[in-house]
Order: sequence, then C-alpha cells, then structure tokens
Amino acid sequence: MTSKTFEQILRLVDLEDVRVSDHGYDELAADGLSARECIASVGGGTVVEDYPDYAKGPCVLVLQADDQGRPIHVLWGVPKGSSSPAVLVTAYRPDQERWEADLLRRKT
Repeated sequence: MTSKTFEQILRLVDLEDVRVSDHGYDELAADGLSARECIASVGGGTVVEDYPDYAKGPCVLVLQADDQGRPIHVLWGVPKGSSSPAVLVTAYRPDQERWEADLLRRKT
C-alpha cells in the first residue's frame, strides 16, 4: 500500500522534524519501547492502515520493528492544517488475538 502520509512522515523523520505526543510517551513506556527505536525503524516500516482524512490530521499505522527485531505498530500523524512535524502518536506491541499472523490485517 502506498501512502502520501507515510511518504511525508519519512521526509520529516529524515529532517529530524519529529515530536512524540504525551499519549505516545505513556504508551511507549507501557510496552517497554523507546521513541528512539520507533524513529530509527520507521524507514523499514510497512503501512498497515492509512487515515488521510482523520479529523486531527492525516495519520498512518505502520508495522515496524523494535531494537530486537520484534514487531511493533506505530501510529504516525501530521497535525491538521500543517505540513510538520511528524508526530509519533502511539506505539504498541500488536496483540496476536486481534491481528492476523502477518500483523497487517485485523482479525474479523
């Protein structure tokens, strides 16, 4: 899946124009993740879901890997009406009960 939002996120990360939301910091801590590893692995990520028309601004859910290569989902966004920064909205370890084995599709 191609995503203009993801392409924009990648450009902003390359420019080091990144912010982590307060909620993002809370969720990172809850799953033992760091902002650094989420930012570092975004380039190798795969788009899971794209929300270009989300009310708070375009966002994209990306399958990435932590420092040990374990899968994580990271929700990235850009504030509505703005072209920057890339915002790490939240990140978590996907629940195998809720996601298919490839972690790219929700179970129905």
